[in-house]
Amino acid sequence: MANELEELLDFLSSPSSPIRELSNGFGVGKKKNQVKKAAVDIVRGLTGSEDGLQSLANYSDIALPSLSRLLAENKEVSEPAAEALINLSQNSELAAKMVSMGMIKTAMDILYKQETGITHLLVMFLVNLTQLDAGIDSLLQIGDEKMPGLYVMKLVRSFCTSSNEKNGDPFEHVGSILVNISKREAGRKLLLDPRRGLLKQVIRQFDSSNSLRKKGVSGTLRNCCFEAENQLQNLLLISEFLWPALLLPVAGKKIYSEQDTSKMPLELGSALSIERELVNDPEVRVQALEAVYLITLQEAGRRALWSVNGPRILQVGYEDEEDPNVMEAYERVGSLLIQSNNIEESSLTAK
Repeated sequence: MANELEELLDFLSSPSSPIRELSNGFGVGKKKNQVKKAAVDIVRGLTGSEDGLQSLANYSDIALPSLSRLLAENKEVSEPAAEALINLSQNSELAAKMVSMGMIKTAMDILYKQETGITHLLVMFLVNLTQLDAGIDSLLQIGDEKMPGLYVMKLVRSFCTSSNEKNGDPFEHVGSILVNISKREAGRKLLLDPRRGLLKQVIRQFDSSNSLRKKGVSGTLRNCCFEAENQLQNLLLISEFLWPALLLPVAGKKIYSEQDTSKMPLELGSALSIERELVNDPEVRVQALEAVYLITLQEAGRRALWSVNGPRILQVGYEDEEDPNVMEAYERVGSLLIQSNNIEESSLTAK
């Protein structure tokens, strides 16, 4: 098996080299492309089992560069190559090797420099690679003085303009990439930079009916709120999009009274005064509440929440909530608001 696999990988790395007849019946006499497709199909098949993955891992110095080069071929070859790399990149050691080989640049070049029928797969590949710190640094182009952040800007633009494509949603997994990069301070600062306006573009995708997009936006926004202590002003600059994305998912199912909505900005009040589609994913609701908590740790953040009648929204949403994890997240915000209010009242009394 090892000898056959080594020969197979040698063939993929140098298609002009001779190769014995492959086990599935394709021989040397067949057209090169057919043989190449047969070979990469075998490799993709191997990535579907633990034994196969281990065998390929043993020959990763040959396998990974070969599969990377095949990403630029026609779809019948590039598709199984991409699928093989996605499976292999679930192994963190192999993913780290791929990053060090420059595969993030390879994937981005193919995404944006040529017509490709594997956009969806390349984006999924980037999701796996950006689960590593080194992968995040590579996508953020840390140390690249000429083009820092260019890759992320391109992905955000594609994420925000491709959602209505008739042939599926090839960039839907960009939301997961943004969640990954926003786990790092450098990623959060890039997204929050008001000159680039990236978070403002991303947050508007929360209205999407695509659950992957919605969860990606929610997770990214929650991560960015870890910068609230130093970048609260930049978060509040996009309040007209920020508060609907954070408060509507946790507003419950009640139609709010005019008395309540009159104390809210139009973008919240109008949405809460009519029947609306509920956010059924409890993870999204928890992320929204965690983001509110991070903002309200700051005095200016609490004032901003009160200014949109946020505490009333949280009160109503809590009454409708049934998921224990979400209820716990409500209670955490509520305790903070009550505690902060008591401290502020005590301070005023002492004066």
